[in-house]
Amino acid sequence: MTSARREVGAGGPVELTTFVGRHREVAEIQQLLGERRLITLTGPGGVGKTRLAGHVLREVKPAFRDGVVFVGLAEVRGADLLANTVAGRLGLHDRSGRQATEAVFEYLRGRRLLLVLDNCEHLIGPCATFVRSLLAGCPHVSVLVTGRQSLGIDGERVVPIPPLSVSDDAVKLFVDRATAVSPTFRAAEGNEADLNRICRYLDGLPLAIELAAARIRSLSPRQIAARLTHQLPLLTTGKRTAPQRQQTLRATLDWSYQLCTVAECAVWAHASVFAGTFDLDAAEYVCSGPEVEDGVLDTIDALLDKSILLREDVDGHVRYRMLEPLREYGHERLEACGDVVRIGRLHRDWFDRLTEAADAEWASGHQIAWIQRLNAEHANVRAALGWSLAEPGEAAVAMRMSCRLEEYWASIRGLNAEMQLWLDRALAAVPTDHPERPQAVTVSALYSLWQTKLDDAERRLAQAAELAACVRDDVVDARIAYVRSFAWMGRVRPGTAELAAGAAATFAARGLIRRELHPLFINGVAAAYEGDADAGRRALERMIALCDDCGEVYFTGMAYFGLATVEVAFGDVDAAAEAAVTSLRCALETGARLSTAYRLDCLAWVADRQGDHERAARLFGAAANVWEATGSTPDVAVSLPHRKHLKATRRALGDSRFEAAYSTGRAMTEEETARYALGEETGVRTVVADTTCPLTPRQKEIADLVADGLTNREIATKLVITPRTADTHVQHILAKLDAGNRAQIATWVAGRRRRDRGHQ
Repeated sequence: MTSARREVGAGGPVELTTFVGRHREVAEIQQLLGERRLITLTGPGGVGKTRLAGHVLREVKPAFRDGVVFVGLAEVRGADLLANTVAGRLGLHDRSGRQATEAVFEYLRGRRLLLVLDNCEHLIGPCATFVRSLLAGCPHVSVLVTGRQSLGIDGERVVPIPPLSVSDDAVKLFVDRATAVSPTFRAAEGNEADLNRICRYLDGLPLAIELAAARIRSLSPRQIAARLTHQLPLLTTGKRTAPQRQQTLRATLDWSYQLCTVAECAVWAHASVFAGTFDLDAAEYVCSGPEVEDGVLDTIDALLDKSILLREDVDGHVRYRMLEPLREYGHERLEACGDVVRIGRLHRDWFDRLTEAADAEWASGHQIAWIQRLNAEHANVRAALGWSLAEPGEAAVAMRMSCRLEEYWASIRGLNAEMQLWLDRALAAVPTDHPERPQAVTVSALYSLWQTKLDDAERRLAQAAELAACVRDDVVDARIAYVRSFAWMGRVRPGTAELAAGAAATFAARGLIRRELHPLFINGVAAAYEGDADAGRRALERMIALCDDCGEVYFTGMAYFGLATVEVAFGDVDAAAEAAVTSLRCALETGARLSTAYRLDCLAWVADRQGDHERAARLFGAAANVWEATGSTPDVAVSLPHRKHLKATRRALGDSRFEAAYSTGRAMTEEETARYALGEETGVRTVVADTTCPLTPRQKEIADLVADGLTNREIATKLVITPRTADTHVQHILAKLDAGNRAQIATWVAGRRRRDRGHQ
């Protein structure tokens, strides 16, 4: 089969302000990237290495066929997380059980790509080892590194980054940033000498200049220069060495700190415990105190004005971050006042509670909002886990945190190996008789299954069962049974459906709806393949009803995927088409790329069964892109239908036509793939499914019954569901159709029926 390269999209930081100067350095680095495979930008903190690397990355992107990837390492606090962080930025969902390093190297081996590793100074040894092996095993990958020192490995070209030229670029930078905070400010003959003096005192260091420029609202250039003369008396003449430049930045940070209020100093220091970005809610919890009299929000506003904090907009929410030299300085101040443990605990407690709340509301209408929030908080959750494992007596909190949100970490983020690493560390640190240990070992087995480490999962399950025998908790036993049924499903073992059904029944009896959902999926698919398709449909229909009842999306997509799988193999192909389209919509909504690959593959099976073999080949090609982009392949759960329908499609088209259609699918962008698969692209034949309908198949069925005049209780009796579930369905239908009453539902149904008759 032909293969079209897919560009990896993980660019550098968004440029929130104008990029000033550096023309010579940009040209030099661009030229070197055409000649050498490893370039390291070195220089003191605050000299602008990260900003320069991000700018170069955007300039050279067209030269790298498979894209550019920017990996920020400042927030990575452990060497063993380096490869996991790179894998995450590449979007990998490796399920092979390999080490993250192996998965990254395998993925990059044939690609022509630029990898940027930013802020490596605290991980010099691990980065050197990683890059040396990467360059040896991936001959077409180039690496751009930034740090305060070089990696010291063969083939490295070191480019020292100097400060900005004082008389030109440094002054331009000051004026640009000063104008941003005071739009009426202008460089003129009257202040030109003072501007040059400021930039000379600050040694042309961009970060120091930006901090000084932020003062232009309250001080004139002459006043700033005078204060700097007092603050930096030993650094106003002579040629600077690198250590002296670091002294310049340090003195500038001291000056900025001294000009802050007590509240601003406190928030600066306390906020240094955050990794990456943080939001106002977290800041108010961690940074509040008697020193912050005016409130955290007002203090944050002041720190934004002074360029201590930067603002970012993420998914419609404002988040804040500090440049690494500022964060390091703040943390030094936190250490100096002896508050590191207290503030670190507050940070951990906030993210412990956040993951607890997200876990409690996972199977709810708030799920998408939680996904967006968790995406932004990954670095902070990591930091909270690391703190809990480093602080004596706190490992149990890390264990609990690692057991939450397993569907998010595994299926949406693809972080199975990392979360298992955290969980195993916690298990090694907590007492062997801890009452939550059986459940934690069970979750660790689940992470093994998501990496297709079946033997390891069975070993962990045996350990969990042994521990659970001492606890005697039917919910713990049900969780072990559920995970064991998942393992059996991977081995296509008889009895899987019965085992999963028993676990689901226990969860149902205890009112644990979320815990019931995945076992219902396993029960449904396994029952169908064990010969009872009707039982499989019933389990999946119950799963759909429960999902509709709570308004969640992730398990809804899984349920419809299961239903599509059953129908395409044993039943109505048109019903399979409709279910597959719904499942794809859910995967796209949650951002679960690996789930998207499953759904696209399933739609290809549907097209093959419908006899639309060209469409099937295109969808197989499009699915291959996503499998490849996530570093995965069709696993045992889908490999049988995948191979069956792929072979049938090729046989029906012949090699030449199949390759042409498959290549067309491979050439599609992600957006084009979504439109094509959902039948939304003009001129493309669609699957036989009502893809424009906002209702799920179950909701359409209930809408039809409403239009026929049935009450909710009559609908419940007819469909063998509870009256409450019927009520919930009708409320969701009203909301989706923007209808005010049942009569408007009936009007909508009548219109749809007329359109359907017109298309016959």
